[in-house]
Amino acid sequence: MGDILHALPAVTALRMAHPDWVIDWIVEPRWRALLAAESMPLQSGRNPAQPLIDHLHFAATKNWRKAPFSRQTFHEFKALRFALRAGEYDAVIDLQGAIRSALLARLAGCGRVIGEAEPRERAARWLFRERVATRGTHVIEQDVELVSAIAGDALKSVQPWLPVDPTAEAWADEILPPVANSPAVLINPGAGWGAKRWPAERYAAVAQGLVERGCRVLVNAGPGEEPLAELIASRTGGAATPLACSLAQLIALTRRLDLAIAGDTGPLHLACALGRPVVGIYGPTDPSRNGPFGTQFKVLRSPRSRRDHTRYEAPEAGLLTIQPEDVLRAATALLYP
Repeated sequence: MGDILHALPAVTALRMAHPDWVIDWIVEPRWRALLAAESMPLQSGRNPAQPLIDHLHFAATKNWRKAPFSRQTFHEFKALRFALRAGEYDAVIDLQGAIRSALLARLAGCGRVIGEAEPRERAARWLFRERVATRGTHVIEQDVELVSAIAGDALKSVQPWLPVDPTAEAWADEILPPVANSPAVLINPGAGWGAKRWPAERYAAVAQGLVERGCRVLVNAGPGEEPLAELIASRTGGAATPLACSLAQLIALTRRLDLAIAGDTGPLHLACALGRPVVGIYGPTDPSRNGPFGTQFKVLRSPRSRRDHTRYEAPEAGLLTIQPEDVLRAATALLYP
């Protein structure tokens, strides 16, 4: 989710510079809502429900890894290869920098396969036919440089275009109607792995402080994160509302927020993509590369934290030095400037 959201500003800039180009995207099916509305059929061409890309190609690589030799995997892979070859693309660009994404890029049979000179997974560079040396610090800046290489453009990061799903928007209107002098705040206590996860008890203390300041607090619960949201709700006596929703609904809801509070997670990057203020709570990942971008934000990170993507289960030591009062102070500054 984060990789797609980080790529969106660059691809939106490319679309704005070349509105008549055909721009297609290969994506895992579960992330479709970031590119096309879930409640509407996929279409050929662009509209508010599919504003950025012309066609979506689905690569269910997560399922393929679980059953690499199954008949279904074989047929899906073969169909993807056929569709990509039929596209007769002039260029294919890998904005993820992983071996998996680079292999998918080569699957199109295109003469121009473009990627970073120093991608996230170094071995991926040998699958690129053109390597671009990027100078930007943040991954969004790097993606803009990479996309600029397609036609020699000097592109700049822009606010990305995300789809508008009418069904999800109607749902969000009911969940979060406008209320004067009662800011809407979303807390996301989950994270991709334990070392990035600030304790739920501390999120609960932040939620309680926000409720006392007159805020409406929602707690996002991704798959498997429901116990974290329930803990926060119980610690606030039910004042904070747990929320399990689809990705399309999360997009619609985020549009209505006054603030999002989270670690280095997809919902934080979604809030940034939609221009909502955020408080980022960072530990082992580097906010200069993966932090909030393109919106109002405050990042909390201990000087003791060092970049480390090892997927430890326990929270990183520097992350634990951040206290609820620190987060509340940052939130208040953004909510009541």
